[in-house]
Amino acid sequence: MAIDNNLYEKSIKILTDLIAFQTVSGTDNSELINYCEKILNELGIETFKVFDDEEKRVNLFGTLKAKKTNGKKPIILSGHTDVVPVSKGWSSDPFTATIKDEKLYGRGSCDMKGFIACTLAFAPVFKKSNLDRDIHFCYTFDEETACIGAPLLIKELKKRDIKNGICIIGEPTNMKIIDAHKGMNEYTVHFGGLAGHSSKPHMGVNAIEYASRYINKLLELRQELIKRAPKDCIFDPPHSTLSIGGISGGIAHNVIADKCKVEWETRPVNKADGDFVTQEIEKFVSEKLLPDMKKVFPDSYIKKEIIGEVVGFEKLDESEACEFVSSITGDNSREVVSFGTEAGLFQEVGISTVVCGPGSIEQAHKIDEFIELNELKKCLNFLDGIKNKSIN
Repeated sequence: MAIDNNLYEKSIKILTDLIAFQTVSGTDNSELINYCEKILNELGIETFKVFDDEEKRVNLFGTLKAKKTNGKKPIILSGHTDVVPVSKGWSSDPFTATIKDEKLYGRGSCDMKGFIACTLAFAPVFKKSNLDRDIHFCYTFDEETACIGAPLLIKELKKRDIKNGICIIGEPTNMKIIDAHKGMNEYTVHFGGLAGHSSKPHMGVNAIEYASRYINKLLELRQELIKRAPKDCIFDPPHSTLSIGGISGGIAHNVIADKCKVEWETRPVNKADGDFVTQEIEKFVSEKLLPDMKKVFPDSYIKKEIIGEVVGFEKLDESEACEFVSSITGDNSREVVSFGTEAGLFQEVGISTVVCGPGSIEQAHKIDEFIELNELKKCLNFLDGIKNKSIN
């Protein structure tokens, strides 16, 4: 169908507002959540929030109750509100939406505030419809940093007995169906040694040097992961990956570094690979690395901080969520991706889940991120299809 122009313009206006909220992962997203909640509450949609420990970052969940249920599973429209940091080189202000050549530029435009904007713009249409199933609106924090927010929300959903339904994660897929992706485990490892004068390196414990040995072991394990690639693996690359994201430590050329930090991640194709890496690196630390440090300085330490361990999104032969989306889009094809989403978390608690949303992942996390305006129209048409399958 042809989407009403007022609805399309409204989605652009809401997306413009959402981009202006600088919700970089790890920062306060409460103003954006309050904005979303106001839109939903003004329609009479009931909402609740789930906060982090500091009550600065927050998830929002809203429910539009069916006028008369007809045994159909509720629909969960889910998106994350955080965006990745901005690097230099943008052609325009990344937090001011700019339209040019039928594209809307701005940080988070495609990943994934475009989807959230469409759901909020379409909410009044759902409200006016004679729904025979509940429609849920789900907006999370800190997906980009190992999905920190969603598990807190899902825990609350279980308490409220919201454990059934069809969840649509609106990550940018050009409205194609994604039915599987790898897991994602992120860690920060802190090394503590003994400072001293660089002219006598044997008198200190150089945290950077031990961190380097740790990294070398990780790189060895990376090669082992390639050898462990499952037969006929559906992913690209067809094996679990491991990447070093950062290393920092030391204060001067002539001072033995007593502190160092290593950031790394692995994206396992299965849980066994994740367990393999954990067991091997911890064995190396406990049997070799840490004893060597403590020989010189007994108070040396190596502490692993778990940023997040996110389950993969498992491919299923039969998926009610995928079939539901196919029935609307007419596209029966299914694809897999190597990037992570919150899909596995919903799938883990028994909610049939699919990843499908407007925009292209090719623009995500990049300078001059954009979403093609036609993708917003496609998403609004998709939401209209959900409405048509949710009315008496």
